[in-house]
Formats: sequence, structure tokens, C-alpha cells
Amino acid sequence: MLAIFSSMQFESAAILKHLKNVNTGEIAGKTFYKGRLRAIDIILLNTGIGKVNAAVSAACILERFPVENVINLGVGGAYPGAGLQKGDIAVATREIYGDEGVITSRGYEGMETIGIPLLQMDGRRYFNEFPVSASLLLAPSAKVDMTVPAGRGDFKMKSGSFVTVSAATGTRRRTEELQRRFKPVCENMEGAAIAQVCAIYKIPMLEVRGISNIVGIRDKRKWNLELASENCQRAVLDAMGIKP
Repeated sequence: MLAIFSSMQFESAAILKHLKNVNTGEIAGKTFYKGRLRAIDIILLNTGIGKVNAAVSAACILERFPVENVINLGVGGAYPGAGLQKGDIAVATREIYGDEGVITSRGYEGMETIGIPLLQMDGRRYFNEFPVSASLLLAPSAKVDMTVPAGRGDFKMKSGSFVTVSAATGTRRRTEELQRRFKPVCENMEGAAIAQVCAIYKIPMLEVRGISNIVGIRDKRKWNLELASENCQRAVLDAMGIKP
């Protein structure tokens, strides 16, 4: 079974349209959809925005269903210099909590400064960073591989570090600070939380984001959520061998 998480309904609506034999249910106060894509069992859930909504929703699904892989998709902001524009696609190579830690006289420092990991298991200590995968083997004949450019040639794909924040970046100063520290390509508000839950359950996770804006001065008039979401879902469906 493959679980697909997005924070908002519009970020996964196109994928939901392709599900066959759909049944619905409720978990953690949210509607989930069970169906099939290319003979693969799918469970799709819109988690709501933010780390807590994402983590609770993911944990409830992984506890209740025999999920073997997770795809987290949606929209995000590209950092300046990442080489991405609105409508392009970013694929995570790692997920980083960008504001868990401590504010010192020297500025922000991560969880290692506190000395307490967010997760410790199997001899490994996870502070701010959690692993993700660029490809998932869903079945012997079905693989989602985002290391190979997908799509129709009208958007670019790039992989790199993602930063998950509680407060979306809206100033040049904060943008520059996060760039110096993490060298990210994309910012979001849920990914690291889902990656942490997947690490706990030892389930591979792939994260794909359509670029809706460039991180910096916050100006929603320059955003394109529709294009970002449409291209993100197209890229995932293409990688699964499904033509939107």
C-alpha cells in the first residue's frame, strides 16, 4: 500500500481523480480515500497545514493501514539561487527542521546545541535532519523514480535539501540566514514532520513539491499555487506511468 499525503485538497485533487474503486473513511477528524492506481493500493489523505497536523495524520494512517511507502506532495517556495522558477518541481534529498532548536546570542542553533535528539532509534540520533528517498519500489513492476526527469518538458526538476518551518519565510534577512545554514532548494511546512514519522515506522518516503513562489519578501500576488500544484501532480503521475 502507498500512502499519499498533501496538506490541502487542491494539492492532490488531480491524483484523487485517477483513483479507481474509491472508498472513504475518517481518521483524526479528516477524510481519507482508499483506491487503486495501476493495481497499487492507495490511501490518500489531506493532513492540514503545519507540522502537528502532518505528523498526527501520518501517524494515524501508518498505525491503521499496512503502508509500505509514502509520497508527500504539494507546493513550496524555492530559494533564490536554486535555479527553480514558478511551476518547476523540487524533489527532496533530505528534510531539515529549520526552526527546531534554540535562539542564542549568536542567533539560531539546531537541536544538537540542546543535546537532545528529536528521535533516537537503532543506534542513530536524529537532530534536525531526516532521510527521504528519490525513488520508491511499489511492486516488482511498479516504481516511482523521481531521479529521472519526468513531465512533459514544460517544467524543470531539481533535487536538493528541503527545509520545513513553522513560520514561513517572508523577509530577505531570514531567507539569507536559512540559505547560509542549510543550502536548501525548497521550503515547506510539513515535510520534516512526515519524514520523522516515517523514520519511526521505518517506511520509505518521497517528497515532491511544485514551486509556487520564490522565498523572500512575502507577496502572494506573485504566487502561482495552481500551476505549482498541477505540475507537481503531473510529475508524480508521470513517474508512476500514468498520463494525466
